[in-house]
Amino acid sequence: MIILVLNCGSSSIKFRLYDMVDETELASGLVERIGSEEGSFKYKTSKTGEIKEVLPVKDHSKGLAIIVNRLTEREVGVLSNVSQIDAVGHRVVHGGEKFSSSILINEEVIEEIKRCIPLAPLHNQPNLSGIFACKDIMPNTPQVAVFDTAFHHTLPDYAFIYPLPYELYETDRIRKYGFHGISHRYVALEAAKMMNKSIDELKIITCHLGNGASITAIDRGKSVDTSMGFTPLEGLMMGTRCGSIDPAIALHLMRTKSLSVDDVDNLFNKKSGLSGISGISNDARDITAAAKRGDYRANLALKIYAYKIKHYIGAYAAIMGGLDAIVMTAGVGENTEEIRELSLSGLEFLGIKLDNQRNLNDLKKSREISTVDSRVKIFVIFTNEEIMIARDTKEVLEKVAK
Repeated sequence: MIILVLNCGSSSIKFRLYDMVDETELASGLVERIGSEEGSFKYKTSKTGEIKEVLPVKDHSKGLAIIVNRLTEREVGVLSNVSQIDAVGHRVVHGGEKFSSSILINEEVIEEIKRCIPLAPLHNQPNLSGIFACKDIMPNTPQVAVFDTAFHHTLPDYAFIYPLPYELYETDRIRKYGFHGISHRYVALEAAKMMNKSIDELKIITCHLGNGASITAIDRGKSVDTSMGFTPLEGLMMGTRCGSIDPAIALHLMRTKSLSVDDVDNLFNKKSGLSGISGISNDARDITAAAKRGDYRANLALKIYAYKIKHYIGAYAAIMGGLDAIVMTAGVGENTEEIRELSLSGLEFLGIKLDNQRNLNDLKKSREISTVDSRVKIFVIFTNEEIMIARDTKEVLEKVAK
């Protein structure tokens, strides 16, 4: 089974093509600057290496057409024609309360994804653009939606209901949804595999630390709490997002600074976090380098970032009543040894012991970084949301075929 995986943003399409017989990656790439006369296209296979082009990309349909053309081109392609693609798997950020698992896309599913646009306006609309582009270019090819929120449908009601008037949940579905579910599920399964144990017997905390960041408590394979909430703003300090703060700060700023709703939204989502504290960058690499030079605000940014991670690890170990493993993943979690060390130091009383030598970034691969005698295993696991989407797509199609 050949599966094309798409992750569509407002002006981009990331893609990977898999042969699911042995999960071989046949091709991958990225279309950027959609809507521009100077769009960017990157394409890579094992034979061609990376090819880069600058060309006009009018919309998502044009972007997908470029991808399909390259995949089937005689000189650089890996397919003889587009009909060889058996299915397309789409990352869809928000499935609301309707979707607790991946699903074959039909008109009813499309309407439900549309209804979730107000909950994720920056994501669900571009996700739909990718779905419509596929309907135009390969109308007979099955499409599957894999939701970022679905993994967190196992949260108990006392974890996802906010202490607001209950009517706001009943009428407006204001609740914790959680995000990064595809990544959290993937790395938890990989951790169980590395421990040679079934995920059904493990208590795992997964830390997805990128420009957007979230932590999830996974008890015997089920998400029981997660740091992101109604929106991706809740929880950890992130690259440009403030994370959880006193909600009255928004009201105070609106009253005293005459800020509008959009001003506060922009402040909290785009001007806060690592960038806001450091005054340097939202990139942990830049801030770590500045901290090593003795920059006070860079050091403070790292300390706050690590403190928040530690806060959630302690809380989630408590709510699960124990802990078997911690996973660090995504751009920061995989590549920034200083943040891993700051976040995990001082947690020895929980049985968490980091091996400083193993923690070094000289090995660019998934690995265990805890000491031999650490009761809680610590892993760096390189996430792969695309293969998780491909697996789900394959599983949905096989169920439909039965």
